[in-house]
Amino acid sequence: MAAGMYLEHYLDSIENLPFELQRNFNLMRDLDQRTEDLKGQIDSLAKEYTANARTLSSEQKLSILRQIQQSYSKCKEFGDDKVQLAMQTYEMVDKHIRRLDTDLARFEADLKEKQIESTDYDSTSSKGKKGIQKEKKAAKTRSKVKSSDEDGSPKSAQKKVKLLQPGEFNTPSSNFGNVHPSDVLDMPVDPNEPTYCLCHQVSYGEMIGCDNTDCSIEWFHFACVGLTTKPRGKWYCPRCSQDRKRK
Repeated sequence: MAAGMYLEHYLDSIENLPFELQRNFNLMRDLDQRTEDLKGQIDSLAKEYTANARTLSSEQKLSILRQIQQSYSKCKEFGDDKVQLAMQTYEMVDKHIRRLDTDLARFEADLKEKQIESTDYDSTSSKGKKGIQKEKKAAKTRSKVKSSDEDGSPKSAQKKVKLLQPGEFNTPSSNFGNVHPSDVLDMPVDPNEPTYCLCHQVSYGEMIGCDNTDCSIEWFHFACVGLTTKPRGKWYCPRCSQDRKRK
């Protein structure tokens, strides 16, 4: 139920409350006034009794005492009625307070339920979008793999990405250039497919083979070894070049 509906129903339920409270307060005020009038009569009768006690006959004294007793009885009845009206007024207000507390509890429960449903929906929607993105990337990778397989290079088949672990090589970057993250396909790692180059990633783009038959890596990305075009003659990778210089 919407917040507006809770508020509307509650306002409808308390629409007559002010009139009922006003009626009870008017009745209690009337009882107070009648009690005060009776107390005035009792005072007058008491003064009359004390002033004329010696001259009044027994029957007259008894009559005045009965009147005083009846007035006190009436005052007591008015007091009891006033207490009943006060209790009725309290219960009337308390009933609406309990109704308000119950509506607030239900409203909070509805809000929590809607938040849970919204969270579940967002989670499901997010998973669906991620799945679609993964499918698109996988399709894009398969397309690039196919085009790379047709370029005639025996060892340049496209592979999925395998990131280089930090510190795995200590070859100066000035010797072979920097690897740009934008050159790497953003795909999950497949441990069953081989990797190449100093960056330990799959083959992509243009690659060149080391002419050292004993080279442990063999194939390198142009960007990783600082090449933009295929060099003439024999070419050796940075590692093999350093080994040849030591010899």
